[in-house]
Amino acid sequence: MKINKDLKKYIEEKIFPEYKKNDLGHNIEHIQYVINRSFKFANTIPNINYDMVYTIASYHDIGHHINSKKHEIISGEIMFKDKNLKKFFSDNELKIIKEAIEDHRASADHEPRSIYGKIVSTADRNNTVESCLKRSYTYSKKLHPNATDEELFDMSFNHLNIKFGENGYAKFFFKDDEYEKFLKEIRALLSNKNNYIKSQRNYINNLKRLGEL
Repeated sequence: MKINKDLKKYIEEKIFPEYKKNDLGHNIEHIQYVINRSFKFANTIPNINYDMVYTIASYHDIGHHINSKKHEIISGEIMFKDKNLKKFFSDNELKIIKEAIEDHRASADHEPRSIYGKIVSTADRNNTVESCLKRSYTYSKKLHPNATDEELFDMSFNHLNIKFGENGYAKFFFKDDEYEKFLKEIRALLSNKNNYIKSQRNYINNLKRLGEL
């Protein structure tokens, strides 16, 4: 794949620094993860526009610090208002990029409107138990800063069950062995609440000892 070097330079210098405003679950490390995963799935699609894939993944959580509950809409608006992107994309391409960002959220009540939306939506899903334990904790803490850790672990358990349980809302649009393995592992862990909370407690406490939280 080949990304327009000027587009890449602009996003790296002007957009990526904005992710310092987000919580740890939606920071620049997460964005790089989604970019890499997006390229993996994009490689299976003929004639895909990699500049569009890169831009969608780069902007998809940029508005998370403003309002996490509707960050996909805010992120799409931020991208669409960025006049610098008109140098790289047509109006129709920008519309598709905006829609893909708006459609990426796992809890959306509709499927993504384009293959680009399906790529970023799939790429945005966790694929390790550890990332789930960390992101669910930091996200719950952001929403409930005064909650105790034990309360946060309970919230995380409930949230992950709704998202990744047997009838969870998280959708996946590409075949991926890593994700299938993760889904089995997280569902096994979620099958016993006490074991889940013990695992998350140990993992989070270890991250704190290492200075990573």
